[in-house]
Amino acid sequence: MIGAEAIVKCLEKEKTEYVFGYSGVAIDPFWNKILDTNIKSVLIRTEQNAAHCASGYARISGKTGVCAVTSGPGATNLITGIATAYADSIPLVAITGQVNSDMIGSDVFQEADITGAVESFVKYSYLVRDVADIPRIFKEAFYIASTGRKGPVLIDIPFDIQNAEFPGKFVYPDTISMRTYKPTVKGNMVQIKKVIKEVEKAKKPIICVGGGVHLSNATKELREFAELNNVPVVSTMMGIGVMPTEHPLYFGMVGNNGQSYANKAMNESDLLLMVGARVADRAVNRPDLITENKVMVHIDVDPAEIGKNVGPTIPLVGDIKHIFQDFLAQDDHADDHSDWIATINEYKKTALSKAKKAAKKSKYVEPKEFITKLSNAMKNDAVYVADVGQNQMWSCAHHIVKNGRFITSGGMGTMGYSIPAALGAKLASPKKQIVAVTGDGAFQMSMMELATMRQYGVPVKIVVMKNGYLGMVREHQHFAYNDNYSMVELKGDPDLSLIAAAYGMGYAKVDGSSDLEKELKSFLSDDTSALMEVIVDPKALTK
Repeated sequence: MIGAEAIVKCLEKEKTEYVFGYSGVAIDPFWNKILDTNIKSVLIRTEQNAAHCASGYARISGKTGVCAVTSGPGATNLITGIATAYADSIPLVAITGQVNSDMIGSDVFQEADITGAVESFVKYSYLVRDVADIPRIFKEAFYIASTGRKGPVLIDIPFDIQNAEFPGKFVYPDTISMRTYKPTVKGNMVQIKKVIKEVEKAKKPIICVGGGVHLSNATKELREFAELNNVPVVSTMMGIGVMPTEHPLYFGMVGNNGQSYANKAMNESDLLLMVGARVADRAVNRPDLITENKVMVHIDVDPAEIGKNVGPTIPLVGDIKHIFQDFLAQDDHADDHSDWIATINEYKKTALSKAKKAAKKSKYVEPKEFITKLSNAMKNDAVYVADVGQNQMWSCAHHIVKNGRFITSGGMGTMGYSIPAALGAKLASPKKQIVAVTGDGAFQMSMMELATMRQYGVPVKIVVMKNGYLGMVREHQHFAYNDNYSMVELKGDPDLSLIAAAYGMGYAKVDGSSDLEKELKSFLSDDTSALMEVIVDPKALTK
């Protein structure tokens, strides 16, 4: 056995189904040995998207995503994908080839110090120096990636180590014990009892959920707790889908781009449970307001996040699923907050009546109306993958999550995320309907993955909201620079009907004169790849 075979055996032990990546000489020993296994390799068309594919796969499967690329530019191209996963705490193991061990530091062809380059964007990184260390390193890497606050781990493996003879018998560790890494799982029972008492006392409690609830697979427990205590729920962008959109206790997304009534409810609450959220600037731009005149409980698996941006009254470190299971075991009676919920519903009613405008005849599709109609046409358990830009803001506000998932790039805001992430999501759950919604700018950042979809027969529905601009930046320049636009007009865009035809996809185009319900029904009627071009007013705003 050589090192490359040992790597593949490690992946088999971790029950890896797919490895997304790109070939190159420095990683070829690994790709050569994976041919002899049941692990499926997926050749993406640019390395960044290997990480995005692995991210989409991880988020829907609940497993650790795996990607592998070659050294030098292959590895450096992967960095944005790794950073995107790190910002949203997505468990990945990224494998990179490296030049021969004795050449490291010599500036030879396609050498890059990738462990140094990704230091800010990984939970941990390894440079393999001894072939005998491969089983231990992979066991540790998967453990680190998938426990505590989840995230990417990088393993850099020189070419000679992949080809080196593995000494003795291959043994994959059954257990793991790392002196310097022991994430907290169970919450402190004293703190848990304090939280329950505060919930019982509160007149105006609210729960703000973040992406950590999804990562902990705790949606069932959180919904049960909210329903038992009749507590309203709001979410950050990453927490969308923890509660079904039309659940009577759910009041939408908070933050700069969130619902005004959700922000108002959070500010006026007397008890705020911040669950699996970083309290970052996009969700809470005025941390002082959310702690004013209230008890704040911050629950997170990462102790570094608690108190980083805002000081909680009651900090509670641990895995959210375990903590809410303990809440439910300790909480033996239902609370009534119906007056408080009625107040928030009034805020919501007022805000929606102000926002409601009479529909005008136009040659363009109204994007908010389109997103809602798309949601209604999608299957109950469908996965909606939003890209970044105006399409993301419209999606967050107007997509209706039923029993499916909503995923997007939140922390890093990486354009081009949706198509490769949707590809990974479809491979994770082939029977689910997967819809990627993107803008025409972001589409051109990852349209090369249509070839990957075609090569591996991965059917994804892609919606392109086309307005001929980098719409979110144009909107910023509209307000900040009095319509003095720079570097936002997308002249020279391709004909999307020809792009769809080139990749063997179905195609539809809708504008203001189209029957949207009819077109969407046809678009979503089967499980084949298709592209829908939606003509949107270039001047359309997210609010």
